[in-house]
Amino acid sequence: MVKRNYILLAVGISLLVLATSAPAQDEQWLQYHSEREVYQIIGGRSTSREVTSDKPDNVKLPEFKTKQQFFIEWETPMVKSGRLWIALDRTSEQGQWDRLFIDSNGNGHLDDEEAVKAYRTEQYYTFFGPVKIVFEGEDGPISYHLNFRFFDYNEQNRRLYIYQGGWYEGEITVAGEKKNCVLVDYNVNGTFNDKSLQSSESDRIRIGKKGSEDTRFTGNYIEVDDVLYRTEIARDGAFVKLAKAEDVKFGNIKLPETITEFSAGGENGLFTRELKNGVASLPVGKYRIDHWEIDRKDDNGKNWTMRGSSFSDRGDFEVTEAGETALEIGEPVTAGLQVNLNGTNYEFSKVIRGSLGEYISLTSAGRDVRDSWKMSAKNTDGSFAKIYPIPDQ
Repeated sequence: MVKRNYILLAVGISLLVLATSAPAQDEQWLQYHSEREVYQIIGGRSTSREVTSDKPDNVKLPEFKTKQQFFIEWETPMVKSGRLWIALDRTSEQGQWDRLFIDSNGNGHLDDEEAVKAYRTEQYYTFFGPVKIVFEGEDGPISYHLNFRFFDYNEQNRRLYIYQGGWYEGEITVAGEKKNCVLVDYNVNGTFNDKSLQSSESDRIRIGKKGSEDTRFTGNYIEVDDVLYRTEIARDGAFVKLAKAEDVKFGNIKLPETITEFSAGGENGLFTRELKNGVASLPVGKYRIDHWEIDRKDDNGKNWTMRGSSFSDRGDFEVTEAGETALEIGEPVTAGLQVNLNGTNYEFSKVIRGSLGEYISLTSAGRDVRDSWKMSAKNTDGSFAKIYPIPDQ
């Protein structure tokens, strides 16, 4: 009887050790940081919408200081309603909108919130942040931050710009080596693991040296030191999991041989390939072209790089295990001059696009040579002659 109890106890302890140690081996935890000027540290983007003076229905409001307020919804899947209400008020009737209320506890109301005061005001802008929000997660409260910039030009042009106010960062181990890992809520919706065919709707991850700018899309995979890993990212950004990807199906893409670098992204992540003979391989799935590059030297040995980027859905393609996906991109590109009459003045702008409507840049020695493009204008009798720089459209 004593021996049987001892065996059961030993088995129980073993199971307990396995149950508690396995997550620690898989989940690599990161630390949350918040700052006012997050975009200067990690990059990122903003989301913006026009505000309205219509008060939201069934929302309890705080005591405002002035007669008029503005309201806007911030969409997030981190609360049941899918949104949090924001209100803008001002200290005086003739002043700037320098007070902000946000439903920071997600209860659907603003009457229990304290006003956040603007930390800076300019002629047309008012700045707030970082403003703390608390989400209710399965394991307890989750802190999140946002930064705001309110643009007030006139009654027809009032917008609230919403920026990231925080990110996750920490040291993780990949193949026995310590790496710095950064997670960014790129689409500013409160989660850190969004993956999408559209780059603007995909969050971002960095794995490498601290300060590295090698930013990838969050997705099913990520390449670290030329090794492919499957990724799992916590919805709230608290941890990442990496497992060496095995039995992954690949397919080939065929591009013009003049292209020296190609990048595409989607739910699988972001992949950049240096091409040889115009062929590269990607995991099977759907992608959108992120960019392509052509490197070339002129007759004097000077290096030039043409780059195509900012693709619409015309840059979508699918990689399959059978066959080869051909992409007709690269040269030739089209350069045009657009002329518009604005009152009594003519406005000129240049338009440079690729075959799929992508934006084209041209650099030499790291300098964008498009900025040096000029237009010479003169009248028929030669009494007027002037050279103008030509801006982008």
